[in-house]
Amino acid sequence: MPAATTTLRVLAASVIASLSVTGCQAVDDAGVALGRADLVNDLAARMDRSLEQTWAADYQLAGGRSASIAQTAKPLQSSYTWPDGKITVTQQAVTRCASTSGRTSCTLSPPVLTAGKPSVIVFAEARKHGLVTPPAVIRLLTDAAFDPEAEIEQSDTTLAGRHATCVDVTRAGERFTACVTNEGVLASFAGTLDNKPAELTLTGYTDTVRAAAFDVPPGAGVVDRRTATS
Repeated sequence: MPAATTTLRVLAASVIASLSVTGCQAVDDAGVALGRADLVNDLAARMDRSLEQTWAADYQLAGGRSASIAQTAKPLQSSYTWPDGKITVTQQAVTRCASTSGRTSCTLSPPVLTAGKPSVIVFAEARKHGLVTPPAVIRLLTDAAFDPEAEIEQSDTTLAGRHATCVDVTRAGERFTACVTNEGVLASFAGTLDNKPAELTLTGYTDTVRAAAFDVPPGAGVVDRRTATS
C-alpha cells in the first residue's frame, strides 16, 4: 500500500516538471496536463489533511450494503467498518473483526507505530476486502494525470449535505467517477478497483465521533494476542 497521499502529490507534480523539460509537448497539451496535475494535487491535499482530523462518515455500498469510517486526532485512532468486518487502530491495539454466519470474532494485536496516521493501516486492510479507500482513488487520479490520452472532467455536487468536487475520468477504455468533500472526505466513487466493480456514496458526515466507534461489536468473541506477542 502506498504510504500516503503526500507521495501521490509529488508524483502529480512531476507531470508539470516533465513537461517543462521535454520541449516536444505542444503548449496546449502542457496546459491540459498542468490542469490535470493541479486537480489531482488539490484532491490529494484534501484527503491527506483529512487523515489527521476528527470525523466520521457513513456510506452506502453497491447492493444497498453499508460501511463507515471514523477517526479522531486526539487520541489518534481510526476505524473502518463494513458488512462482514471491521478494523480499528488505536494506541492500545490493532483490532480485526470478521463476521461469519451471524457470529463475530475479533483479534487484538499489539499497537503499531503509524507516523501519525493510523488510517493508513485501516485503509490497507479495507482494500484487501475490495472496499474503496481514499489512497486507491488518488492513485487512479495520479495515473490518469500521467496519461495524455485520459479525459478528466470536473463538476460539483452535494452529498449528505456536504459540498464536493467531482471528477469524471475516462482512460484506456475505462471510466470512473469520484467526489471529494471540502473537508477531504471521499464522498463517492463508481468504477473499477483491482479489476472489480466498486461503488460507494456518502450518506452521513459529522466532525464529532462517538467513542463506541472504536469498540469491538457487541457480543463479539475476542482473542487478545497482545500479551502473547509482547
